[in-house]
Amino acid sequence: MKLHIIAVGHKMPAWVAEGYAEYAKRMPREATIELIEIKPDKRAAGKGGEQVREAEALRILEAVGRDYLVALDEHGQSPTTLKLADKFKAWLANGRDVALVIGGADGLHASVKERADWTWSLSPLTLPHGMVRVMLAEQLYRAWSVINNHPYHRGDVG
Repeated sequence: MKLHIIAVGHKMPAWVAEGYAEYAKRMPREATIELIEIKPDKRAAGKGGEQVREAEALRILEAVGRDYLVALDEHGQSPTTLKLADKFKAWLANGRDVALVIGGADGLHASVKERADWTWSLSPLTLPHGMVRVMLAEQLYRAWSVINNHPYHRGDVG
């Protein structure tokens, strides 16, 4: 299974690339993480947030293809680490690749949320997009470590 992190935005600071790369390299061959950056649409004269979200949605959905789609959205479910590990285990059993989508500055268009198989909230806070990339990669690695009884996750695994 491949985990595709589809993120609207590019030109991230070095600390984002370094943090993301650290957790991506820890993932096993059976659950690799790949980052796919989507160029953000620009707000121009007469072009509002809805038009920006719609233009980005077309590129996002093209990148997602037939993958199991997880939309990251503040209104999604906020699972515990152990519940996320259960989700991860189900994704592995399903055999489909998983696309985890981080929207742009204006958020995700309704068409992406409607296509989503699951909507996940990392936090009710508004977070910088670069930080979300790092947190997402870390949480995926943590979920894998729970499933495999790896010592990285030291929380209650009972």
